[in-house]
Amino acid sequence: MIPRTKIDEIVDAARVEEVVGEYVTLKKRGANLTGLCPFHQEKSPSFSVSPSKGIYKCFGCGKAGNSVNFIMEVEQLNYIDALKHLAERYNIEWPQQEISPEQLLEEKRRSGERESLQIVNNFAERYFADLLLNDDEGRTVGLSYFEERGFRPETIEKFKLGYAKDSWDHLTNAAKAGGYNIDLLKLGGLVKDNDQGKVYDAYRNRVIFPIHSISGKPIAFAGRYLIKDPKSPKYVNSPETPLYHKSNELYGLFFAKQAIAKNALVYLVEGYTDVISLHQAGIENVVASSGTSLTEGQIKLIKRFTDNVCVLYDGDAAGIKASLRGTDMLLEAGLNVKIVLFPDGEDPDSYCKKVGPLAFSAFLDEQRQDFILFKASLLLGDAGNDPVKRAELIKDIVSSISKIPDAFKRSTFLRETAISLKIDEQLLINEANRLVRGNAQRQQKIVETIPLQTVTEQEMLIESVQDLQQQDVQEKDLIRVLLNYGDKPYSEDFASVALFIIHEITTEEIELQHPIAVQILSMVHVQITEGSINLQYFVRHEDPIITAFVADIMSKDFEVSPNWQKKYDVFIDPVGYNFKEDVDSALLRLKIKHVEKLMKHNQEELEKFEKNGDMEQVDMHVHVHMHLTQKRHELTRKIETTITR
Repeated sequence: MIPRTKIDEIVDAARVEEVVGEYVTLKKRGANLTGLCPFHQEKSPSFSVSPSKGIYKCFGCGKAGNSVNFIMEVEQLNYIDALKHLAERYNIEWPQQEISPEQLLEEKRRSGERESLQIVNNFAERYFADLLLNDDEGRTVGLSYFEERGFRPETIEKFKLGYAKDSWDHLTNAAKAGGYNIDLLKLGGLVKDNDQGKVYDAYRNRVIFPIHSISGKPIAFAGRYLIKDPKSPKYVNSPETPLYHKSNELYGLFFAKQAIAKNALVYLVEGYTDVISLHQAGIENVVASSGTSLTEGQIKLIKRFTDNVCVLYDGDAAGIKASLRGTDMLLEAGLNVKIVLFPDGEDPDSYCKKVGPLAFSAFLDEQRQDFILFKASLLLGDAGNDPVKRAELIKDIVSSISKIPDAFKRSTFLRETAISLKIDEQLLINEANRLVRGNAQRQQKIVETIPLQTVTEQEMLIESVQDLQQQDVQEKDLIRVLLNYGDKPYSEDFASVALFIIHEITTEEIELQHPIAVQILSMVHVQITEGSINLQYFVRHEDPIITAFVADIMSKDFEVSPNWQKKYDVFIDPVGYNFKEDVDSALLRLKIKHVEKLMKHNQEELEKFEKNGDMEQVDMHVHVHMHLTQKRHELTRKIETTITR
């Protein structure tokens, strides 16, 4: 078996649009990409890729999945070999041996630990948010701080901002009262032990910024101290945990990912409040490195959604120079890097509030410049007329250019740099070529290709998925609404759509027939009782049959072409606008199918007893038939009402 963490690492690196783009010419259409399907002959493109969801779908032949499924199909590989192919493509080290039973048990233990820690973090997020809004100290200290920063109530709610009381054990006591495991709170960095072994709160008298995973779950917290105190750090941050690895997370990505894909651009800032202020101003394609130097893991996250990055620098020359190395890493990853420099003393948060959203957006468009030319201007300004310093800085600039993997881009920047610096272009080309050769030698890796045992289920061909996808339309639709809306509140009696659906299926004694639908329903039931539904868990599942199935049903929500509105005056509500009606309709169709199945079985029994002459049983089955016919009629009337209301 391959460890779950290794599968995630490979799928993280292998962006579906990049993998597919090596085989299919893709063109932008809204937030998605379209092209001619590589799996069947067609003249008009029906093949669509969703970077934000990490899936593809052909609306002609029906094939769907993630990047691993695509390689399985296009290269005719099994699951393990497809993973291995992508590992080699992205220079990811392949495990040298199959995971042992002992390692598998440890992997399961860690998985259970992560799930339990997630439950604790969910509690902490609710706890901090409740204190901010409903506690006298929280409103007086914490809420007033956010209001002074100009954050509106809907913004505070969106980012789940909170407050930690000025108390040594308020969170600790609340957790104990709620039955939460204190050892898990220690593991998550929410509480600590003092020298005497007494547990105390790690966050005290601070406003809280929850840090969310790409799927929107709270995985860490940052607490900002509101009083200047040389003895206390400005921020207290979560430690590394089984859920949180700081170098692999970007603050605000969950809220920004759709806007990044739609705009094909991400703004990179430094702080939490920068992200929040820009979101509130309507600029949602923005994330923060949370005050740390940019890492390879964070760059991989960015590349999943766009190749275009614009770094927003505060007007602080020393800070800019300190972060130049991180920007070089963006170039090395093949990203297109632009820079916006703010006036002295300003940062994105302060400047946005100062000039307003419209002027701020215009400023970003007008002031954007290429990183290489920006760096040349910045460093050579420091060098002045000193020839030694000037030579060293030119080498530094060429070093940045040499990290760009695209030869045509390198050539363009070398030419522009030579003109800007008034230096012989060939000298720059020679130096860049020397550095490129050195970079290639250092980065060369030999990936181990020792064959591993494959699991039978993982060797199933994608064709079998297509057969499954032609069946059980009602059950597929039920899973679609379950994955899309399962977390949403349904009514006063049901805290979530998932709980309502499970209740209805159980009450009606409906047994799903589709084996994948049964499996997903079971996994969703576990997830919803322990926190919330993680769609990416299913999109990236280690069983390629499940990933293809989920990609197929989720592709129903691919966006409608804007031409329908522009050319034909047809307006379609956004996905999830009438989610309750969607849920009700899916359930009613499933109930009708269930009743029809009972009617068919009852009819078979009726004919059997008619042949045997057992009139008592015949009468009973006739009454059952009448009852089921009436029930089907009532359900049909309900579904007509649901669709037309």
